[in-house]
Amino acid sequence: MALLPGAEPFAHEGGPVGVLLCHGFTGTPQSLRPWAEHLAAAGLTVSLPLLPGHGTTWRDMAATGWRDWYGEAERALLALSSSCERVFVMGLSLGGCMALRLALRHGEGVRGVVLVNPSLAPDTKLFLLAPALKWLVPSLRGVTDDIKRDGVHEVGYDRVPVRAAATLPELWRLTRAGLPSLTRPVLAFHSAEDHVVGPASMAVLRAAVPPHLLTVRECPDSYHVATLDNDADDIFAASLDFVSAHARERTHE
Repeated sequence: MALLPGAEPFAHEGGPVGVLLCHGFTGTPQSLRPWAEHLAAAGLTVSLPLLPGHGTTWRDMAATGWRDWYGEAERALLALSSSCERVFVMGLSLGGCMALRLALRHGEGVRGVVLVNPSLAPDTKLFLLAPALKWLVPSLRGVTDDIKRDGVHEVGYDRVPVRAAATLPELWRLTRAGLPSLTRPVLAFHSAEDHVVGPASMAVLRAAVPPHLLTVRECPDSYHVATLDNDADDIFAASLDFVSAHARERTHE
């Protein structure tokens, strides 16, 4: 199956500090490509994989679930770790949830986490109903393109495969359960107006992550896909500063 234009993965070999970027549910690397290129231009080694079932048709995605997507992200992390001395994980929406799970499972192998509007709870009706709806309907209206900036388009599916969406509660549950034991610093960006991920996810993050590890920055002029929106440059600059600061820190594990 041919890829959607712009859905290609991105990789750049730079210095000893590496960054893994994870795109969101039904999205593609295109939503994070400017971010990845900004980090690469600063000399970092960058990996931005295309998750299984994404970038072609929603029917392909219907045959996959969170374990497939997470497995690909984990493979990319291990490959990055084999060539870099220090590694960070970053993600948008569902990609943010997977970034947190990677940090929880790989401990000292991850230096820090950067999140943009992470998805950590079933806080929209679509995802609340998916486990039941999967037996009734194959797809629902898509969630891509929640961008405030005029003329900007997110490459992704215009339909959500319900069977794939029905696998998300398990990932959310497993990730939330581990957050109190997180040992890595987290920088989270939050859009005040988000039509995809509701307030429950940020509430989960604030309540579960040890306060001394969590920094939250607002994106006042962006919707959900803030990495393509009006606050994107601030996200890129702040995430690079975060990497620069924490790559120099000593770890004690």
